Amino acid sequence: RIREIPFVWQHVLLLLSLFVMTFGVALAIRSSLGSSVISSIPMVMMLAGGEGLAPALTIGDYTNIMNIILVGVQILILRRRFERVQLFQLIIGTVFGWLLDLNMYLTAPLTPSALPGQIVAQVAGCVVLGIGIAFEIRCGSITMPGEGVPAASSKASGTPFPKAKIWVDITLVAIAVALGYLFFGRWMANVIGPGTLFAMIFVGMVVKVVGRRIGWFDRVLAYRPGFRRDIYGLARLIKH
Repeated sequence: RIREIPFVWQHVLLLLSLFVMTFGVALAIRSSLGSSVISSIPMVMMLAGGEGLAPALTIGDYTNIMNIILVGVQILILRRRFERVQLFQLIIGTVFGWLLDLNMYLTAPLTPSALPGQIVAQVAGCVVLGIGIAFEIRCGSITMPGEGVPAASSKASGTPFPKAKIWVDITLVAIAVALGYLFFGRWMANVIGPGTLFAMIFVGMVVKVVGRRIGWFDRVLAYRPGFRRDIYGLARLIKH
């Protein structure tokens, strides 16, 4: 039981981090200036489903499907070197998809039509997404499938992870653009727009800045919840 408590607590915090991440993704989508890279393909597929051109699934459903494919790609890249524990990505990816649908519902009233409001939504979404990613990384659990592919590519080819990540992001964006032409015959600027390029650059900057300032989160991870400990004890732990 002593070993189970740290594991459960770690993943409770991971769940909160995923909620923050998906809230940021939803805000960026609501800006209509371009979604984040990881949601670009699911967004195009969801819009196609709304027009009867593809199965009418939610963006979270399509995210789950894409995550399954991404894990499959990792298996193809690594083959025997693929560690079975990485299949846990499927669970995390599924939770991410569910939370994305939830946050799309929660942000439904936030649909700015004027450019200033759209810019605010895009920047806010990128900031929130970057904060969520910084905490998700700090949790030290299994990575998201979208991060697992460049990690697998880096491991197999020796390519530095940042470079592999850029190529994976470019590939995902290219596929989203191609799907836009396939289903709608045009570039889906509300999905792949200036906000997408902004997110590719700015989110990483936010992750680096926030990551250097959340050393206190390690103490939260080390905290052991129990019936005799309350929220005030946790607050004191963070403060000190």
